[in-house]
Amino acid sequence: MLNNEQIRVLTEMVEVEGRFVTDIQNEVGKVIVGQKMMIDRLLIGLLADGHILLEGVPGLAKTTAVKALARAIDASFHRIQFTPDLLPADIIGTLIYNPKESSFFVKRGPVFANFILADEINRAPAKVQSALLESMQERQVTIGEQTFPLPHPFLVLATQNPIEQEGTYPLPEAQVDRFMFKVVIDYPERADELEILRRGDSSSASNINPVVTTAQIERARAVVAQIYLDEKIENYILDIVTATRTPGKFGLTKLTDMIRYGASPRASIYLARAARAQAFLRRRGYVTPEDIRAIGYEVLRHRVMPTFEAEADDVTSDQIIRDIFDSIEVP
Repeated sequence: MLNNEQIRVLTEMVEVEGRFVTDIQNEVGKVIVGQKMMIDRLLIGLLADGHILLEGVPGLAKTTAVKALARAIDASFHRIQFTPDLLPADIIGTLIYNPKESSFFVKRGPVFANFILADEINRAPAKVQSALLESMQERQVTIGEQTFPLPHPFLVLATQNPIEQEGTYPLPEAQVDRFMFKVVIDYPERADELEILRRGDSSSASNINPVVTTAQIERARAVVAQIYLDEKIENYILDIVTATRTPGKFGLTKLTDMIRYGASPRASIYLARAARAQAFLRRRGYVTPEDIRAIGYEVLRHRVMPTFEAEADDVTSDQIIRDIFDSIEVP
């Protein structure tokens, strides 16, 4: 347990290493109007080293936001447009035969970059989606008999359209679980949309200038990992995750028949990591229960599976999570 002086020192470290956050927000704001929640979640994923799945109807600037964030950081960036005819080799690379030397050499794919935009990830078949699994979890790629490490930092930012399902392939649960966040993007506020209307197509991600280096990101991540997480907050996280599996133990008997699968231990890990990054954005050296609630829906919504009966009654995972947050005692 840290004392007040140690927490004060941590907060000062957060202040110093977090100065670039405002610079990134200002640069991204050149092309993105509003959507503060989406930008914050992208920054949390960056700071907590967690992949992000963005879901929303077309036209909500999902792709533009990812491209703007990548350009604001002096790092490599590749966009992969997922289509039904895509092959695994189109993502990770392949072995190519050199007839002059009678040997094979490795041609690396676009996954070898700091930031990967997997645009409309659910439009590619399962074998292509699974090609990302090793890179997302292990930060490495195997081509032939060789294994290659991916650059640091490495972040997959994927988008999908929840409406048009024709010609799409739902992501397998194993891959969905690799994403720290599933962020649902909503329509902008009226005032923001008026500003978007006035700007028209004049704003472009090409107007973004790099304002931070990968070395600064790595230093910030090291500070995020040190942010104080009290034992009471740890138990709060465990109570929330456990309630998604056995809600009856917490007096939530009405949810027992509504949850098909609860959250895995990875949810506990991601709740802690994301909460630390949330505290970093708020310039604090310690985590509060409000930090857990702020990022809880994005961490849990794709890990809590409603039953078929619940879905028939239009009960969503977000509603289940809300009931859990409202019932678990806050430390």
